[in-house]
Amino acid sequence: MAVSAARVFAGEWASGKHYRLFPSPAAAITAFSFAIAGLASFCTEADGVLSSRVKIFDRDLKRKHRDRAAWLMGGKNDFVDSVAENLLDRLEDCKKTFSTALCLGGSSEAIRRLIRGRGGIEKLIMMDMSLDMVKHLKNTEQNYVSNNLETLYMVGDEEFLPIKENSLELLVSCLGLHWTNDLPGAMIQCRLALKPDGLFLAAILGGETLKELRMACTIAQLEREGGISPRMSPLAQVRDAGNLLTRAGFALPGVDVDEYTVRYDSALELIEHLRTMGETNALLQRSNILKRDTALATAAVYESMFAAEDGKIPATFQVIYMTGWKEHPSQQKAKSRGSATISFEDIQSHFRSNEVN
Repeated sequence: MAVSAARVFAGEWASGKHYRLFPSPAAAITAFSFAIAGLASFCTEADGVLSSRVKIFDRDLKRKHRDRAAWLMGGKNDFVDSVAENLLDRLEDCKKTFSTALCLGGSSEAIRRLIRGRGGIEKLIMMDMSLDMVKHLKNTEQNYVSNNLETLYMVGDEEFLPIKENSLELLVSCLGLHWTNDLPGAMIQCRLALKPDGLFLAAILGGETLKELRMACTIAQLEREGGISPRMSPLAQVRDAGNLLTRAGFALPGVDVDEYTVRYDSALELIEHLRTMGETNALLQRSNILKRDTALATAAVYESMFAAEDGKIPATFQVIYMTGWKEHPSQQKAKSRGSATISFEDIQSHFRSNEVN
């Protein structure tokens, strides 16, 4: 019944019969852009970095989401595996080996399964804020390729890292840190836990994630409720990632971005996928009630605006990869200002002479 109602609304949306707020889909998209700006602005400072003075996320609720995800995890998750593979590939670019490593929350199961001896890790500590998730990781340990890897499990919160300073050589976080209220503070704790010349690897969801769902949800709420409430979590922008690494005190910071497009049979399948990853809404200022007709309208708008010819709907996931090192005297350092021996004019004249010849 719900599916048929959604299809009826989709037809009405496409024909414009019941879409009175906006004269056209283009006008609706314009209104959406202003609405999303309002959703994101309440949690940022002037420089765009998430404020450490404001609590944005309900960490207790996020722990419950992680508990539920532990029970829902089953088959292979291609998106999560791709992110974990790309993150771990950075270890193959390092000649250095890391005997002791910590894996923080998020998609830690994929990290443990796909690490396959990379980085020369001898001891791996798996940490999650959810006890049920830690139990799930421990119960599935026999499914992993061990490679003589000693694995320890612990319950802990990324916001209050229970790790001794200068005790780790590698710290990996895959799709977990974007749920912390104080992201710079959490990254500072990560740096303190690393030994000198230790490596920090992280993947977080970026601001373009689920842009299609944001648009559909906002338009549906405006249509059915006459206003909007926060349904999607604010996420860091790409331009902020380098600032976050520098602010946390990491040396040799590196940032790159990937966008993944995952195709689903319906909006319901997308929501179920988010549940299995523990990525559903945990805002403190969230509305606890989503009206049935608003949910159906969201699914219908999503399908009518973004569905492909085969009926599948796309969902965009923007992933920001961050790399940073704890300072060490052996690391490369920038030369002091004024120490250059060749001017740009000399370089330019050199290339001009080569062109003439």
